[in-house]
Amino acid sequence: MSQIQDLVKKGRSFMDDGKFDEALGFFEQALFLNQNDPDLWNYKGVALRSLGRYEEAMECFNKSLEIDPRDKHAS
Repeated sequence: MSQIQDLVKKGRSFMDDGKFDEALGFFEQALFLNQNDPDLWNYKGVALRSLGRYEEAMECFNKSLEIDPRDKHAS
């Protein structure tokens, strides 16, 4: 498993447990390694939205769509 996949797995696990701050940290680490993955931007957006940080979340969702306008996973 790649380092990015491992970070996403950990982040999603924290999301499932309602620990959105911790999840956000893992998604940000993954984005540090690959800024061009629309799914990573989407995960970060979901975490931010869960924290009530809607404007930042929208920026992440828009970035995801910029990278892949047909991204079916963008919220």
